[in-house]
Amino acid sequence: MLTPIDDAGFPSINRGYQRVFRPNRLSLGLVVPLERYPTGPVPTMHDQATRIQLAETLGFGAVWLRDVPFNVPSFGDAGQVHDPFVYLGLLAGQTTRIALGVASIVLPLRHPAHVAKAAASVDALSGGRLLLGVASGDRPEEYPALNHAFSERGASFRESFAYIQRMWEDSPAFDNRHGRLEGTMDMLPKPASGRLPLIVTGGSQQSPEWIAGHGDGWMLYPRALETQARILDDWRARTRALGRGVRPAMQPLYIDLNPDPDAAPEPIHLGLRVGVRALRHYLETLEAIGVNHVALNLRFNQADIDDTLYRLADDILPAFSPQGETRP
Repeated sequence: MLTPIDDAGFPSINRGYQRVFRPNRLSLGLVVPLERYPTGPVPTMHDQATRIQLAETLGFGAVWLRDVPFNVPSFGDAGQVHDPFVYLGLLAGQTTRIALGVASIVLPLRHPAHVAKAAASVDALSGGRLLLGVASGDRPEEYPALNHAFSERGASFRESFAYIQRMWEDSPAFDNRHGRLEGTMDMLPKPASGRLPLIVTGGSQQSPEWIAGHGDGWMLYPRALETQARILDDWRARTRALGRGVRPAMQPLYIDLNPDPDAAPEPIHLGLRVGVRALRHYLETLEAIGVNHVALNLRFNQADIDDTLYRLADDILPAFSPQGETRP
């Protein structure tokens, strides 16, 4: 079990980061689209804005989009279909409190100047609610389509990460594979609080030391609890050794909420078919090992999605409400 965090806690970065991440606590978010599509890769995307507004009203901490430029057959999931930054812009104007996350932008497939400007724009328009997950990408088919080398994605990721961070400065000057700036130009807008939280996904072709030394958080994939606990302990030991204190950890979880509240968990793809009581216990165990946020994915959920959101809000959310918030 993770040693409780007893120092100053997580850094203050923006509203979204503060809402979602608290030391020794877990919050809940949802992966968009909020609909069931178990038999094919493409969702309908019907009524998504209305459901996301409902999720905000019910008290979920965040909604998460994905960066899926191509519908790759081997991947089997087109995500929310629409470009994540375009869709985040829409959501920024239709919500007021819920954090807006993307997990994760595939940095080697986009020029970092475009990522930096789009991300800062969403953050400014939403009043500081963007959580920017970043990754190196895991679908080799996409790379030749964009004339990038899959084998170079690790180095490209690191230099793109550095480029984006420099865009928060006034008139930055630097030179790397993505471009050269000489301190005579500036990029606007700046993020609402001056910078954005960059959350590294998985390994992203980087060393454990690099992730511990650079990420504002880490998104892991679901694993056996003992394995997840060991990985989190090791990572946080590395961040402390580097003088960075602690940073939050999160993970996704597919769920199919069983109508029987006492139903025991059964494994499904990257998640569980489970009753609400066992789900709450499982989430409490994740909280105890140091997971700070879980993004629930309802793609395989068999029950009505709106009913499921209300059930989660009634039976699960009271134990995992966002910072300083209670359900209306």
